[in-house]
Amino acid sequence: MANRGKELEEEIYDRVMDLTDYAKRERWWRRLFGRSSGPVADKYTVVSQVAVGGVSGWCVGYVFQKVGKVAAASVGGGLLLLQLANHSGYIQVDWKKLEKDVDQAKRQLRKSTNQTELSSLIEKSTDFVKKSVVVTSGFIGGFLLGLVS
Repeated sequence: MANRGKELEEEIYDRVMDLTDYAKRERWWRRLFGRSSGPVADKYTVVSQVAVGGVSGWCVGYVFQKVGKVAAASVGGGLLLLQLANHSGYIQVDWKKLEKDVDQAKRQLRKSTNQTELSSLIEKSTDFVKKSVVVTSGFIGGFLLGLVS
């Protein structure tokens, strides 16, 4: 009887040790969510990745096209109205003051732009594209189709 208790105790100890080794090997998100929560390429087939990327790209491209047309028409119409008002004498533009203010705004933007943030954003974007090439290529194809349609 004492021998059986000792065997049971050793078996429990071995299982606990196996569990701690397993926990050290596995990443925290896999311990929390299970095996299906790795990178996108591990969870979904290539066809589903291309389909999701293509459909989302098409939607973004279509919206981009519609919003772009409205924005271009608004900006172009506004500039046309300003030129007509200037030509008719309703408004007078002080071009020297405008040029001076634009130069000042350029200098201020150059000072406030942080190059490390920009390079960090570019690096993160590049890493994402490298990790999910299939979804990204589907998105780009869908985006171009959305712009055309």
